[in-house]
Amino acid sequence: MQIAVKTPADLIITPRDRRFGRGRNQARWWHGGDPVATAFHNALSVTFPRGEAFFIESVKAFRDGVPPKLEAEIKAFVMQEVMHSREHVAFNKRVSDAGYDVSRLERAVTDSLELTKGRPQILNLAVTMALEHYTAMLAQMMLKHPRYFANVDAETRAMWQWHAVEEIEHKGVAYDTWLHATRDWSRWKRWKVKSIMMVLVSYRFWTKRWVGTLDLLAQDGISGFGAKARLLWYLVGNPGPMRWIFPAWLAYFLPGFHPWKHDDRALIKLADSAYVDAVMPAAA
Repeated sequence: MQIAVKTPADLIITPRDRRFGRGRNQARWWHGGDPVATAFHNALSVTFPRGEAFFIESVKAFRDGVPPKLEAEIKAFVMQEVMHSREHVAFNKRVSDAGYDVSRLERAVTDSLELTKGRPQILNLAVTMALEHYTAMLAQMMLKHPRYFANVDAETRAMWQWHAVEEIEHKGVAYDTWLHATRDWSRWKRWKVKSIMMVLVSYRFWTKRWVGTLDLLAQDGISGFGAKARLLWYLVGNPGPMRWIFPAWLAYFLPGFHPWKHDDRALIKLADSAYVDAVMPAAA
């Protein structure tokens, strides 16, 4: 059956080759002196190098036979994700240099990826699709609300915003690859598999971030009920990333969902001018 792809026809995915924070020390509580915000983003960053390598392999497994436009978008997606991994390796090194032991968090990522081995590749693509929706939701929040990084130093803020821009830009690639790979499935089967995977991914995403953030907070002497209460307030109160992304998360389960049903390229334009000198040639 034919699938109507809803990614904008004029969308161009543009890898921006930027390097951040080389040769500089990073404050232990780099997120405006807030240990909870710092720990949450550090825990998130630890997942990116191995996680984005998994995303790349999951999408590449289904690139044969895709339409030319999607083939070009997959190439650009891979280039962007490789550079994201590189910058978060460097960022995570600065986290370690600031005195944190991230080995347990890294091991948790490795253990999670071990579970994907031997599993049908189409399920790994469904996981990637769900996690790409997460990164796009969080990216939109980070760019839409200037106060989110208001008290972060310019270099670190630029890195997270650069990553956010590109996550929005390629947010439809895994989904369009999924539509192509499952073009012979019924709508019910496609919806059922992607919905079950989103529920499972959401459970693991938030439980792993919860445990990882508390691990890092404990290394700052912040533990017990107080640490859990502060983290819960951060997640659902102020700034409340779980609360902010909930409507977009819920939309994933609606019939006819597509990441580009909400066109937020205006957020990209706001930040794009900062990267003009670092833009790599777009994949053709």
